[in-house]
Amino acid sequence: MCIRDSNYIDFNFKLYMKKIRLSLCVSALALSLALSSCGSKTSRNINYLQDATKDTTMTMKSELGILVQPKDMISIVVSSRNPELSAMFNLTNVSYQAGAETSATGGYQRLMGYSVDSDGNIEFPIVGKINVAGLTRWQVSEKVRNELIARNLLKDPVVTVEFLNFKISVIGEVTRPGTYSITGDKITLLEALSLAGDLTIYGRRDKVSVVRELNGKRNIYFVDIRSVDLFNSPAYYLQQNDVVMVEPNKVRAGQSTVNENNLRSASFWVSMGSFGVTIANLFIAVSNSKSKSGSKN
Repeated sequence: MCIRDSNYIDFNFKLYMKKIRLSLCVSALALSLALSSCGSKTSRNINYLQDATKDTTMTMKSELGILVQPKDMISIVVSSRNPELSAMFNLTNVSYQAGAETSATGGYQRLMGYSVDSDGNIEFPIVGKINVAGLTRWQVSEKVRNELIARNLLKDPVVTVEFLNFKISVIGEVTRPGTYSITGDKITLLEALSLAGDLTIYGRRDKVSVVRELNGKRNIYFVDIRSVDLFNSPAYYLQQNDVVMVEPNKVRAGQSTVNENNLRSASFWVSMGSFGVTIANLFIAVSNSKSKSGSKN
């Protein structure tokens, strides 16, 4: 009797061990498929310009350039063959720093800017109000030059215009979020993301948004940087004070309620559940076998 009971227990134990091995194999296969699926999805989600073919040539859109807006600060420097006359049209006091150079006295001489009022005007010396809203810096330069010549103030003026408050902000899932001052005349969306250290692995490449305030309106543009269509977006060339926002993907969003170390794959949880059920069945089977053996004895 004892030998038969022992054989019975041994048979049941081997049977359940086979089930465990089978369950483990199925779990491992499911986990492997889940990870490989995640890998393929990841490459599709993070690569830029995925639909670009080899040696793609695209016609570039004409650049509109940075436009002067109310509350902007611009510097205007006038020069001519007569420095004394030109000096009347240049601001010398310091109130806004665009750049600095050491003066003869050992201090710093800084450019002073013209503030654009809510109507888009600046108050220019001797000339008076000049409307510059909606103009590029080259157009402002030409307009000021024409005013000086038309009023017979200067015969051969050279007018140089620079933006003093050209900055953009990048927030969200990027390496270095923040506000960046731009020294050039233009910056693209990709260049702005590069300044911020690129998107993190958790940033959504398919939905980068650009918030722009222009002419009293706030516009929001959505750009998919995985596609070459981003070059046709009105938000590809940024304007001053644009805000670039990178949304988190589902994994990052889920981490607000679930620990980062938890895997989000449904296949993973199915496999773990199957493994847990198998272990539970093993303990139940062994316990039942011992109970039957004890009752027969």
